[in-house]
Amino acid sequence: MRLLIDSFWRAAAYCLLPRVMALSLLPLLVIALLAWLFGHFWWDAGVVWLQSVLDSWAWLSFLRGWLQDAGVQGPSLLAPLLLAVLVTPVIVVVSVLAVAMLMTPALVSLVAQRRFPALERRGGASFLASVFWSLGSTVAALVALAVSVPLWFIPPLVLVLPPLIWGWLTYRVMAFDALGEHADKTEREDIMRRHRMRLLGIGIVTGYLGAAPGIVWASGIVFAAAFVVLIPVAVWIYTLVFAFSSLWFTHYCLAVLEQSRAARSRGNGTAAARDILPGTAAAPPPPPDPLLPSSPPSGPSA
Repeated sequence: MRLLIDSFWRAAAYCLLPRVMALSLLPLLVIALLAWLFGHFWWDAGVVWLQSVLDSWAWLSFLRGWLQDAGVQGPSLLAPLLLAVLVTPVIVVVSVLAVAMLMTPALVSLVAQRRFPALERRGGASFLASVFWSLGSTVAALVALAVSVPLWFIPPLVLVLPPLIWGWLTYRVMAFDALGEHADKTEREDIMRRHRMRLLGIGIVTGYLGAAPGIVWASGIVFAAAFVVLIPVAVWIYTLVFAFSSLWFTHYCLAVLEQSRAARSRGNGTAAARDILPGTAAAPPPPPDPLLPSSPPSGPSA
């Protein structure tokens, strides 16, 4: 538990670093670039096409009346508004996914350089292995969500099952990425098995934190006047939560990996000292471990 809390506060402190803040703002720049490209090349054609589709719908008069009650005057504004609502999620998702692929390796390298510079990089997982692992875990999580939908109508379960499933997905993906560059396959599987419950707990906590951007996003959809402001704020909060989650998993997993290797090294040294064959020269004793009490010197034999 001490390591879990220590990793939490370290991750929170790292979120205040200029490099992490710059990475959290990167999706906004990508969104602005993609929005400009779409507006410059496809906006006019998209509005014309969507307007022709809306003109063919019989219930358009009802929607026009609803928009007028909401303060939106004129049917000519309907097509641009709907196009913005349809395009914005696509641009945001593409931006966040692109930044996530760049952000996680950068954050792992940041933690490794600042806190674990001596930790050996054994490179047990390739980029393709990480991609397939993430895709497989995502498919499993989506299947679990689809199967559990009928249980969401039971009031207590709707607050438990989705965060539990997304927490499992977060733990699977982020723990794998945190250990992918430094741990070999055996070490990674051992850590993810022995620390499954604590890693799942990190995933659930960060999953609940990830609900905050959704509230802001929904507000941006409902309050159309603040759409341009609230959606970028939601994206920035989501990216910052993503950075915090990645940092928390990285701090915890690399600390566990370092402790595991240190314990294994001490155990191998003790076993080697016991396995010296009779009649062979004994190796010099290892230096005393500062974490262990030194044994008192033995007196002269009688």
